[in-house]
Amino acid sequence: MKPQSGRNQHRGGCLAPTDFALLADPLEFIAEDHLREREVCAALDRIATAPQPSAQDIASALAFLGKELPLHLSDEEEDLFPLMRRCCLPEDEIGRMINRLVQDHHHASADTPEVISLLEALGSAEVTEQERQLLRRYSSYARRHLILENAVVLPIARLRLSESDLESLRLRMMQRRGISPRTNTPDSA
Repeated sequence: MKPQSGRNQHRGGCLAPTDFALLADPLEFIAEDHLREREVCAALDRIATAPQPSAQDIASALAFLGKELPLHLSDEEEDLFPLMRRCCLPEDEIGRMINRLVQDHHHASADTPEVISLLEALGSAEVTEQERQLLRRYSSYARRHLILENAVVLPIARLRLSESDLESLRLRMMQRRGISPRTNTPDSA
């Protein structure tokens, strides 16, 4: 039996990293990461339009882009997408969709270091027009990508992945984050 959605029980405004307790349902964890990424896109938009960028927005965006996004991309590329390629039916046309998403991930991986460098250098300085354009372009591209994942990929994954697939995904995501399956806490804790 698939775990029930915990989104309403665990959401914290998407300002903090995704709660590890959501790993009980790895697809819910991924969906929550998507909500967090949307909040970071909103922070990037605020930075791009504010006369004086918020230190909180900068810190939040840096934390997500530097630490959480690489893990999220690995969750999808190394585990979720291969599981879906194996489990989906031909009429799902998932191969074409995943190829597009992987291209988007490569685009994000190429652009993220520039956005991180920009944010690290900002401090409380005024944002130039060129920097504003970069931040808006990055957040716009990320939002389009998230729409596709939320509207197409996650619903198909919920339909096609078995309990065994979900358990495999959960364990790999925990391993990637250094979380012990026995204690559900980071190994270093």
